[in-house]
Amino acid sequence: MKSRYLSFFAAAALCVFGTACAKKKVAVKPPAAPAAAPASEPAPATAATPEPREESHPVAETRPRYPDAATRARIEELLERIQDAYFDYDRHSLRDDAVKTLNADATELGNILKQYPDYKLQVQGYCDERGSAEYNLALGEARAKVAKDYLVSVGVPNNQLSTVSFGKEKQTCEDHDESCWAKNRRVHIIALAMNQ
Repeated sequence: MKSRYLSFFAAAALCVFGTACAKKKVAVKPPAAPAAAPASEPAPATAATPEPREESHPVAETRPRYPDAATRARIEELLERIQDAYFDYDRHSLRDDAVKTLNADATELGNILKQYPDYKLQVQGYCDERGSAEYNLALGEARAKVAKDYLVSVGVPNNQLSTVSFGKEKQTCEDHDESCWAKNRRVHIIALAMNQ
């Protein structure tokens, strides 16, 4: 009977240990990846079959280089608001009122012009009637240049501005007194025609 109990305990122990072992998970090593196949050599190109080429097509620029009528009208409006900048007698340095005049709306003008690189402005320099024609041409050019430099400093593209001097030609006032002369010592900005 004793052996019967021992066999029973042995069988029970085997069951307990057997089920405990069965629940234990064994780590399984994944199978090795297949060896990479050697890369096949590309077939040599023959003279009869040329290699395909990428064709380069020039990209057409879609942005207009010259403003439409509404934009040109806005530019003219800005130029009218900027008005003329005036100078002291025999001087080409910008006065405070001239800086204020040139600065009025110049940033917006510059932003518009940057969009239309073919649209050009001209800064015209003028003098009063006193002095020689040669001297006044040089003084008018110096006035136009200083005004142009100022406009460039506030954002108007340099390559879209040109200068010209009319010296003492094309006077706006014909009287021979200081109040009239002061009106003639100026710079004036105009939009050039498209083909200039």
